[in-house]
Amino acid sequence: MPVEPLPQKEIEDRLAELPGWSLDGDRIARSYRLASHFAATAMVVHIAQTQEELDHHSDLTLGYDTVSLTIHTHSAGGAVTEKDFELARRVEALAPGHGAS
Repeated sequence: MPVEPLPQKEIEDRLAELPGWSLDGDRIARSYRLASHFAATAMVVHIAQTQEELDHHSDLTLGYDTVSLTIHTHSAGGAVTEKDFELARRVEALAPGHGAS
């Protein structure tokens, strides 16, 4: 079943429920700061595992003590969809376990 792009208003409403997340062009995005490079690396691995479970992958960037994601749905022409928000919610749920802020 094809994934439909979300209307702009719905994207804004959903972002309001995800503190720290924002619209960055045609993607939703967030950066996290962690205590160390090792902690950031562990979070990246955890996010990658979650992406595999959902079969939905973001652009994921590892910095020294930061992790950044930008998410959109390629199969919807690069638009933001429900799949993107599901991934964002899952990342938000795992972040505290890594000490991410």
